[in-house]
Amino acid sequence: MSEINELKSEIRAFADARDWAIFHTPKNLSMAVAGEAGELVSEFQWLTAEESKKENLDAEKLNDIKMEIADVALYLFRLSDVLDVDLAEVMREKMKINEERF
Repeated sequence: MSEINELKSEIRAFADARDWAIFHTPKNLSMAVAGEAGELVSEFQWLTAEESKKENLDAEKLNDIKMEIADVALYLFRLSDVLDVDLAEVMREKMKINEERF
């Protein structure tokens, strides 16, 4: 089993243990991705491009950013699981499309 599929299984088990399936509709999960992406953006909102580089972030700020990245990923992985989307496959497909476009 790939690491992506293992993570999806762990996230599914976490949601199932809390009876969240009723809330985890594609609509709700996509909205959650957008909300968490907004929280990630807010971590960088008033930083300059230079200040946003890893070497210029203090440990606390970097940790906050990591946690927001994780939130985005968790909802995205859950959405892909609910819709039975193979993330690795579609990411490679999208990269191939982008390779041809750019």
